[in-house]
Amino acid sequence: MALTGNTISEIQVTYTNPIPENERVQIHRSSDAYNTLRKLWQEDTIEYREQFYVLYLNRSNTVLGYFLHSIGGVAGTMVDVRQILGIALKANASSIIVSHSHPSGNLKTSEADKSITRKIVEAAKLFDISVLDHLILTKSSYYSFADEGVMPRSKGGDSYTV
Repeated sequence: MALTGNTISEIQVTYTNPIPENERVQIHRSSDAYNTLRKLWQEDTIEYREQFYVLYLNRSNTVLGYFLHSIGGVAGTMVDVRQILGIALKANASSIIVSHSHPSGNLKTSEADKSITRKIVEAAKLFDISVLDHLILTKSSYYSFADEGVMPRSKGGDSYTV
């Protein structure tokens, strides 16, 4: 059918993972997520400023990729839920793991940490995307919302178990 007056662009969607299947990281538990995420933080900035990373996973909890969502200051960083989920949809992710650093070294969760976690989980529900965990990282350790039983669930029974 010919269009008159206006032209529109065709939207094309493709995906190719350049990493061989046998070399892709699979996440089974919070320690796997921590070890994967910890490699993303530079040693000279983890105690300097807060950063927020997201891991995007497929249905078998294999990491499709990661995104450095934001870099903030010593006491916080901005989180845009729409952007997190937009990338999840573009990557065709089935689940995500969100994480941020605490430059102070304090692993205690703040009300802002809990609030943004709930907000991400609730928004992800609309797209049938599971939020498996929210990790807080420091230079030497981590806190897992899932391990501590405070992770709101996007669907009943969600966990790292494939």
